[in-house]
Amino acid sequence: MSWLKWIRRATKLEATHVGCYNSEMKPKKSWREKLADDKGLPKVGEATGRLSKRWGEGRFVIPAPREVDALMKQVPRGRVVTINELRATLAKQHKTDFACPITTGIFSWIAAHAAAEAEAEGKKRVTPFWRTLKTGGEINPKYPGGVEAGARRLRAEGQKIISKGKRTLVAGHEEKLFTQFR
Repeated sequence: MSWLKWIRRATKLEATHVGCYNSEMKPKKSWREKLADDKGLPKVGEATGRLSKRWGEGRFVIPAPREVDALMKQVPRGRVVTINELRATLAKQHKTDFACPITTGIFSWIAAHAAAEAEAEGKKRVTPFWRTLKTGGEINPKYPGGVEAGARRLRAEGQKIISKGKRTLVAGHEEKLFTQFR
């Protein structure tokens, strides 16, 4: 390939990458659109090879984003849930050994941002994402508003918030876990 062709191709790729070259660029999806896009999920698979070394052997489910959101919506005021409880419920619903921890976490993050987006547009009843904690009762810093906003909402619901180093936790979250999913 001549250097002139190479420069043209590289320039075209770079311009497309930054959105300058292609005038018909797709508009960015909203969080609610991302939540509604199931991409063929849920899917059930078998953990083998590297997967089984990391997560254990058996059947697993990759949930759909709306499934994770639906579970998060069920957590009542004054109660909390961790990603692991969501995963256990998803595994039980799909009759598998476990649910994918990566996608469950990502989809809870998408559900949180979709709820914040809806709330910003004036909706009153949104997914109570602040009630979904990381393992060990830690408030998720990646949710909208960060740790401070999550802690403020949880305090308003009667939860006691404590700090351990850089982590912010719900005190005694084990006693307040919600596990009665439909």
